[in-house]
Amino acid sequence: MLEFDDIQHILLTRTPAMTGRYEFLSFDDPAGGRAWLSELIDRVDSASTAMAAMDSTDRWITLAFTWNGLRALGVSQESLDSFPAEFCEGMASRADILGDSGAAHPDNWVGGLAGDDLHAIAILFARDDVEHARCIAEHDKLIARCRGVRSLSVLDLNATPPFNYAHDHFGFRDRLSQPAIEGSGEEPTPGSGAALKPGEFILGYPDEEGPPANLPQPEVLSRNGSFMAYRRLEEHVGVFRDYLREKAPTPEGQDLLAAKFMGRWKSGAPLVLAPDCDDPQLGADPMRNNDFKYKDDDPHGYACPLGSHARRLNPRDTAHNMNRRRMIRRGATYGPALAEDASDDGVDRGIAAFIICASLVRQFEFAQNVWINDRNFHELGNEHDPICGTQDGTLDYTVPKRPIRTVHRGLPAFTTLKGGAYFFLPGINALRYLAALT
Repeated sequence: MLEFDDIQHILLTRTPAMTGRYEFLSFDDPAGGRAWLSELIDRVDSASTAMAAMDSTDRWITLAFTWNGLRALGVSQESLDSFPAEFCEGMASRADILGDSGAAHPDNWVGGLAGDDLHAIAILFARDDVEHARCIAEHDKLIARCRGVRSLSVLDLNATPPFNYAHDHFGFRDRLSQPAIEGSGEEPTPGSGAALKPGEFILGYPDEEGPPANLPQPEVLSRNGSFMAYRRLEEHVGVFRDYLREKAPTPEGQDLLAAKFMGRWKSGAPLVLAPDCDDPQLGADPMRNNDFKYKDDDPHGYACPLGSHARRLNPRDTAHNMNRRRMIRRGATYGPALAEDASDDGVDRGIAAFIICASLVRQFEFAQNVWINDRNFHELGNEHDPICGTQDGTLDYTVPKRPIRTVHRGLPAFTTLKGGAYFFLPGINALRYLAALT
């Protein structure tokens, strides 16, 4: 049985937050870092408290730490050595594995995310702007009175007008296909597959292959925790729209080409079920909008191209051992929306997302290396994910069609990675353990 009181809410719930902030922190003094943590613990929402008071709560707090951050708080070397190597090394040091090159290389990251002094993140979600401002003011006061605690950078978040928080700046509905966790109370929607063992996402529980093994020590630190891969992607909305206009002369053709890149229409309707035009009713229906398979329904990609963003990130019945690759995705948009008739304005806007999983290598890094940035995915030959894959102007994108396919050569980058990090998301009891270290 899941211990809801000890699991941070972000693992199991989606809050109705419309705004928020990611604050990245450094601890120059262990006692100051622990003092900061001690004052926040009782404000961190567990899954049980968040679910019980979702309609009446105006703010939600989540805390997570890098390996260097755990060390800065005073975690013993023996304990630090028990964490997986990829977490200890950090995301920036694994750029070659992740395909983070060129403009996406850690040398170009913003906000201090590539540095060893990135120790923690405070995720402050709020229901509205008033509560957002209040939370920021209170957190600023807390930082000021905790010796040696400093803010490296912040990223303010917002829903993307005229869309709600579940749309990106390109206008597409996001986060439609999420795995259900066995014992969470959430029933999987048709097409999402059976609920997965909790150990695929939460440490200390059985996973799809059996009992938990090789957990970081001590158990109080690892149990009910998870790992989070943070990725900040700038979306080049003007570039995306200009490319669509160049390649498709009509608005309908532009919408179709955009959907071919994404694998879904803006409403969320999947191309496999709506190959010719958008179907907003289908997109809004959770009992239908995910109920399809690729191998059975679209084996050659005539509806949904083999290399599309959605097909790469969730290959469904075309992937081996799929239940061991699923991930939970949380996040929000940042930056102002770009008006439909506006040209690119150079303003930084995009998605700041967390990929939550029990194994960064088996889940996140596999997806990044094999699904997103493998040129030969589905034997395509010279392609990356057209939306979030690393693009350098030399790669292609194929849209299958009878009798003649279309190959888009020299695809530009529609997104650029601006930063990332690996965090450990402790359980509530683990937060208390960390705060009590000496």
